[in-house]
Amino acid sequence: MLSLIGFLTILAIVILLIRGKVQPIIAMVLIPILGAFIAGFGLGEIGEFFNEGIATVMDVAVMFIFAILFFGVMSDAGLFDPLINKMVALSRGNVIAVSVATVFIAAVAQLDGSGASTFLISIPALLPLYKRLNMNPYLLLLLIAGSAAIMNMIPWAGPIGRAASVLGMDITELWYPLIPVQIIGMVLMIGIAVFLGFREKQKIEQRYGKLEGAAAMEKVANADSTDDEKLSSNENPNARPKLLWVNTIIVIGVITLLVTGVIPAGLAFMIGLGFALPINYPKMNDQSERIKAHASSALTMATIILAAGTFLGILTGTGMLDAIAEDGVSIMPEAVGPYLHLVIGFLGVPLDLLLSTDAYYFGLLPVVEQIAYGFGIESISTVYAMIIGNIVGTFVSPLAPAVWLALGLSGLEMGRHIKYSLPWLWGLSIVLVIIAVVIGVI
Repeated sequence: MLSLIGFLTILAIVILLIRGKVQPIIAMVLIPILGAFIAGFGLGEIGEFFNEGIATVMDVAVMFIFAILFFGVMSDAGLFDPLINKMVALSRGNVIAVSVATVFIAAVAQLDGSGASTFLISIPALLPLYKRLNMNPYLLLLLIAGSAAIMNMIPWAGPIGRAASVLGMDITELWYPLIPVQIIGMVLMIGIAVFLGFREKQKIEQRYGKLEGAAAMEKVANADSTDDEKLSSNENPNARPKLLWVNTIIVIGVITLLVTGVIPAGLAFMIGLGFALPINYPKMNDQSERIKAHASSALTMATIILAAGTFLGILTGTGMLDAIAEDGVSIMPEAVGPYLHLVIGFLGVPLDLLLSTDAYYFGLLPVVEQIAYGFGIESISTVYAMIIGNIVGTFVSPLAPAVWLALGLSGLEMGRHIKYSLPWLWGLSIVLVIIAVVIGVI
């Protein structure tokens, strides 16, 4: 009975999250409490489960608040603008170079952990270039989506934080083994960009003729400086170009603290924000405006993580997750059990089309982790398999709001984006899962 209640609780949450009828905090707080009542637990016990659950995710919630504020301020100050503008300028007139530059630009733009800002930075800068060269704009979306998704493994991005809260471990420790996977993933994305860029060049020459295609490239390469400015940058009144090197040093310092693990991630971002705000915006009013500009994103992510702590605390404290795992192990064929985490990992991208990020990590992950553990699979291996297998498809899913923003900015269609990008990104995710097994991450 406890297993059935737990399963129905998770199913109800997943359905609500998929349908988008309520905010995650509502689904992940009220439904588990109702399930606990039905299972016979009282308010006092539920309060204890809440405290235990919140304690496991508090560090992650704090880190998210200050990480989003920190990188938001760095983006406002224009830290990434010169690098992006330079890459756009260097890539003009060469289809393959434009494709490779797209990968790098998306990676840099995704450093703040926000898919929305990545598309806001990348698409306006690159879409005019793609149009001038007669390049397929769906290639632009594919390259941005793949590159940004791999960069999305950084600890201050959503998926890793969700996984860390489910596993109850330090987020930077969870991230360290993923760094080689990110590096390999970016190399593979560059390879995909070169291959697809070469293929796109051939298509352009076939469709428009070699001479006309070359003329278009020459025209773009010789564009005047005013045109450069329109193509590669937007006016940013909050930019602080004179402080570029100071801001670079601050970011390098914060990332160094994260990688070394000398202090908790939340404190590293607190320190970084403490330096970044007064240096870039000495006036109190300007500091307040920058915090207000990013407070919504920071608090939204923090509330989701805290709600997830409540959800996991209740399901763990009541014994629902253990019951689901025990019953799952008893009915699953022996041959499948030891490979369950890999099966789910291989299916991660198509699952992203069916489940929202919250549903995947807070609904599916706890169940798979518990069942796989019953077959002797370490929890950390299950988490890595599900992260690597799923995260590459983040920005091809219709359930990701940032994707709709990208489609709006580029004037493209969701169906054609999925048809063009899904095979490449799914293939990339499977290759990365296999590589993670080979190098011992999974």
